Amino acid sequence: MNKVLVAGKVSGTILKSKDSINFLGTVDKKTGVISDKNHDLYDKSLKNFILVFPSGVGSSVGAYTIYSIKSNNVAPIAMICQKADLTVATGCALANIPLITISNEEFFSLEDGMKISLDTENSNPIHHQ
Repeated sequence: MNKVLVAGKVSGTILKSKDSINFLGTVDKKTGVISDKNHDLYDKSLKNFILVFPSGVGSSVGAYTIYSIKSNNVAPIAMICQKADLTVATGCALANIPLITISNEEFFSLEDGMKISLDTENSNPIHHQ
């Protein structure tokens, strides 16, 4: 079951992670690049992707990291996760980045590099292009 946490409509390419993301400790606020060497997206930029990941982890200050990367024009255009924690939900709301949660089956059907459109007004918000 999909749940819309921040509404929006975008089209783009998926950048998918199997790892949870701690925005405060993992993402460079100025560049939007994953800086944690132990993360599966290490050295990749989040800019202009639809970020698909299991969940957020970490401190509430991570919400400001999401807001900062949006302010610096290096943020993902949307986020899709299995479980949105308060940090991710608050950060996306502050930064006006569309955010939905999806089921496990749907999570595994989305692949890195896949082009999709996301429309939270639609009852089935994810459409493969």
